[in-house]
Amino acid sequence: MSLRYGVLPIGRPTFDVPYANERLDGAFEALRAAGIEAVGPRELIYDAETTKAAIADIDARGDIDCLLIIQVTFTDATMTVEVARNAGVPVSIWALPEPRIGGRLRLNAFCGLNLAAHALGREGIPHGYLYASKPDAEDLRKLATPTQAAPTVARQVSASAIGAPAMQALEALRGATIAVIGKHPDGFDTCRFNEEELSDLTGVSVRELSLDTLFETAGGIDPGRVSEVRLDREAKLSGVDSLNQEELNRSFQLFCALEDMQEQSDARALAVRCWPETFTEFGCAACGPMAMMNEKKVPSACEADVYGSLSALLMQELSGEPSWMADLVDLDFDDDTGVLWHCGLAPLTMCDPDAVPEATIHTNRKMPLLHQFPLKPGIVTIVRLSQSRNETKLVIGIAEFVKAPMAFTGTSGVIKLKGGARQVFDTIMAEGLEHHYALAYGDYRDALRDIASALDLPILDLNANSSARAA
Repeated sequence: MSLRYGVLPIGRPTFDVPYANERLDGAFEALRAAGIEAVGPRELIYDAETTKAAIADIDARGDIDCLLIIQVTFTDATMTVEVARNAGVPVSIWALPEPRIGGRLRLNAFCGLNLAAHALGREGIPHGYLYASKPDAEDLRKLATPTQAAPTVARQVSASAIGAPAMQALEALRGATIAVIGKHPDGFDTCRFNEEELSDLTGVSVRELSLDTLFETAGGIDPGRVSEVRLDREAKLSGVDSLNQEELNRSFQLFCALEDMQEQSDARALAVRCWPETFTEFGCAACGPMAMMNEKKVPSACEADVYGSLSALLMQELSGEPSWMADLVDLDFDDDTGVLWHCGLAPLTMCDPDAVPEATIHTNRKMPLLHQFPLKPGIVTIVRLSQSRNETKLVIGIAEFVKAPMAFTGTSGVIKLKGGARQVFDTIMAEGLEHHYALAYGDYRDALRDIASALDLPILDLNANSSARAA
């Protein structure tokens, strides 16, 4: 049977565009080899105006069997949701993996697919999905008739008695404040929050502060204090002297400003709009400063993700150690591994002891300060207070960082996934989970189950198969 797909290849120009175009050419060749006619633009689409023009062109060229969005690089979910709302035909998303070769995250397409699945899930829009470099013809043809698994009913776990670790963590959260600095980026539905619901559930309040205040505070930091911070980083990171010193000092100013705003607001954790304004308006990266706040046991979440910040605070309370919020950026279905990564946000306590932590620049924006090192081996618990599909739940998972070369620059680690990478992938897609996960070293699943029970929350086991979750 001949198939005809309307194709929208989406991306962002801040990623590796030549490599993205190379991969896109391969995707069109795979469609051709599968006997699928591709209708639409053959070049990357970066904005809403170009997307609307592409849709009009596809509509003018007759009926299609499927609207296929090729997630060539990371994007937010704005265009995908708008397109899917009005498609009138099945919608599928194909994200292109990239090799783990230790360099920059050139595409970050998995994260874009993750964001899209969450946004479409909250909108109740079904979609097919594929994550593959060289899919066979059958996989590509199946996208025309997606059979996306329905979300499972998460199993409510009740406990006759709540253990001490869970009770102590919950008590520590009650009355705590999270300071959110700036608004989450457009198209990042994963970072939306409801302050009233959060307060009713956990007793945590949110204080909203502005990026302007952050930048004004940073601009007034005493140079002597900046010098002290620099000495601290020079003692702990290699390569500090090799960076742009003016931009580096701005990062140190930003760290001092985060310290001051955290103390003034009496916040236990932070959620910061870390881009693009820290680069475009203040002239440095926020990643290193936020990693330094993590080291101070003030969990700091990127992209103004309040629920992510709370998840990290919860893991810190259970573990007694600095926690980290990361993106899952790759899965390998052959060896059941994944990669947890963020630009340079991990605390130094998580560095592999055989590695030397480095000071570096943001790979897309080319500004300091970021941490760079592989994550140390060990069991980690993964958690997320999730709002996927508009239901508040606690996502709990377990994985193991394994000894491996750095997958990508920044702070990253290769994890072995209990239950298998395919199972985890299907869960993320079917449930439309958020793209941020908090983690800490150790196994805290029992305490987290107790916490879910105390808060009357359903649990989603990231590692379990669908039948086990619905049992």
